[in-house]
Amino acid sequence: MNNMLPMLYESVFGIIALFILTKVLGKTQISQLTPFDFIAAVVIGELVGNALFDKKAGIIDIGYVILIWGVLLFIIEKVAQKFKGSRFILEGKPSLVIHKGELIYEELRKNKIDINELQQLLRMKDVFAVQEVEYAVLETNGELSVLKKTEYQTPTKKDLNVAPTEPQIAMTVITDGEMIKDNLAEANITEDWLLDELKRQNFDSIKDVFYAEYLKNKKLFVLPYTKIKKKHLENKTS
Repeated sequence: MNNMLPMLYESVFGIIALFILTKVLGKTQISQLTPFDFIAAVVIGELVGNALFDKKAGIIDIGYVILIWGVLLFIIEKVAQKFKGSRFILEGKPSLVIHKGELIYEELRKNKIDINELQQLLRMKDVFAVQEVEYAVLETNGELSVLKKTEYQTPTKKDLNVAPTEPQIAMTVITDGEMIKDNLAEANITEDWLLDELKRQNFDSIKDVFYAEYLKNKKLFVLPYTKIKKKHLENKTS
């Protein structure tokens, strides 16, 4: 019981310190986990965990451990950026596992990947046949980058001679029956315009709307609160 309050302080401090550390090191440490990053994350977690349950360790000890590892990781990251030759050792290098439609068995073997695992990685890229692939690269973070053969590639607007349009991001203007005023301002539309659009679609109140999104030059997309009848649901599942 006497250790609970110190452990609370140390846990909060550890979380804050690790959060700051990830901010300093950058988002790639999380989104692109290399083998070295994985080892570093495990070691940091282990050191912080041991410090929390060590009666002799306090906030200063935890902070010191995190600081040491943070500095070491920062130095290693800078070394990898400055000296290209060190990147292969610290981060690994991509492997070409399919070249001009041919499977490179040697690269698969080196990376401990069998054909079933390769097929799974391809399916995650919406590719369901190996014969559709011209090139496939196994990245250092374990993901697969795929370039399909020309006949299997999705045609672009340029290929179809269709005039390109400006890309847009849909703005959520209503969610769970509540108006999002910040998004209205971002989309440069008013509350009166939104209410008029809802009335045109037979909605008397914003509270009747579960979700609504806005795209320029398009009709307001509105979803109401939908209640599925039990009998209808049973017919769908049977």
